[in-house]
Amino acid sequence: MINKQDKNAVRKKRHARVRSKLTGTATRPRLNVFRSNQHIYAQVIDDVNSVTLASASTLDKDLTLDSTANLEAATKIGELVAKRALDKGITTVVFDRGGYLYHGRIKALAEAAREAGLEF
Repeated sequence: MINKQDKNAVRKKRHARVRSKLTGTATRPRLNVFRSNQHIYAQVIDDVNSVTLASASTLDKDLTLDSTANLEAATKIGELVAKRALDKGITTVVFDRGGYLYHGRIKALAEAAREAGLEF
């Protein structure tokens, strides 16, 4: 039986494998997603200069959400991070799913970011 700790260790291993091939640059930064049981976080990161260019999460004060751990919340975060990135002149990104399966909340966030204008 796999416990929660083992699941996260496997996810981190998968994420490290993906990250060895993905790098965000100033012209094409990395859109990183982290998902917890209660919240979802997204950051647009320039790995060359080690700087976060834009971010959004369900902890933001200006969001009004009934629940922070569902598809609706992930969609709002995708739209918000895309809007903040576009305001800074970022149009194309590399999507880093953080070792999670491209499914559910991760997929909802990615599709919302695409519809809001980010290209990846």
